[in-house]
Amino acid sequence: MSPLRLALLGPFAPYRGGIAHFHDALADGLAARGHEVLRLSFHRQYPSLLFPGTSQLEPGADRQRSAADDPDRVLDPLNPLAWRHATREVRRWNAGAMVFPYWMSFFAPMWGQIVRSLAPEIPSIGLVHNAIGHEPRPGERALARYALSRCAGLAVLSDRVRQDAEALGLGTLPTRQVEHPAYRQFGEAMPRAEARAALGIPDEAPVLLFFGFIRAYKGLGVLLDAMPAIREALPAARLLVAGEFYDDEAPYREQIAQLGIADAVTIEAEYAPPERVRLLFSAADLVVQPYVSATQSGVAQVAFGLGRPVLTTDVGGLAETVGEGGVVVPPRDPEALASEAVRFFREPGLRARLAEGARQRGEAGDWTPVLEAVEALAAGASRR
Repeated sequence: MSPLRLALLGPFAPYRGGIAHFHDALADGLAARGHEVLRLSFHRQYPSLLFPGTSQLEPGADRQRSAADDPDRVLDPLNPLAWRHATREVRRWNAGAMVFPYWMSFFAPMWGQIVRSLAPEIPSIGLVHNAIGHEPRPGERALARYALSRCAGLAVLSDRVRQDAEALGLGTLPTRQVEHPAYRQFGEAMPRAEARAALGIPDEAPVLLFFGFIRAYKGLGVLLDAMPAIREALPAARLLVAGEFYDDEAPYREQIAQLGIADAVTIEAEYAPPERVRLLFSAADLVVQPYVSATQSGVAQVAFGLGRPVLTTDVGGLAETVGEGGVVVPPRDPEALASEAVRFFREPGLRARLAEGARQRGEAGDWTPVLEAVEALAAGASRR
């Protein structure tokens, strides 16, 4: 394939979170395959009043990066003048196609206007993480259609996302469905004993990990309800909860106290930088995603990249994500969650089999299918 000139718009480092990690890896992968890549990032991603976390940037970002390392920061979802600026930059660079991530309707007006301003000379490819958000909002479907309906093509990251896109009336657009790749930027897992020593966790304790920012749809409360039964069967079991609270933290603390599991639950209520991510996953036996709603999630891909199996719920595309690297239970069912967690530790050979499945998914989950999908959609749109 002849090299393409691809303008990638979206969050890049030092912005934190899964979308920024994904877009950085996508840009790096396309550049490594010989394409010219322009990166345009956010000047402001969320207004501070609408952002529930402590910071939108990676810890120490100002110390770790120089201005020369950063993509141009021009995007602002609330400033139409910034949308015009981004459009001019893409045109001035003479891009063959523009590629952007879609994951929530808050950004839909910006994306929809940029896509329309570039068309028809510069086609746009939407990389759809969620067509419908984890927490649906009023007008979300109309906003998603506005953002995506004028795209020249879509790359979707699960079968559920494809179904949602079709339900929005986007089924006539050229679409490539690809599996979310494993995240390998955290390196290899540490020896488990070393990671546990650093965290003060006994080497023989069964350890569950709930990872990522905490919202109601992620079902932490269901996992907490399952912990007494898990502890009854496995008295030494521990639960690590690592992530900022985007909901009120107090009800979770009260639930832990009422359930009498405070001695079994450790909460790190802050964003985990990359070295901490590696430490936490290395110490865990099983990563738990007790979501009550979702389309797909990048947490499983972090787990697989570090060789850790996943216990997840049958919502959205999560079940198709785990494959042989985990087990699936119904949502909102603490009894089923507890039963499978106990089975993971007690059934002979199960833990080793799922750990091997997770390791294989991490090794097989490379970025080639995503890169090829973007290339094919962009090249095809340029020829039309």
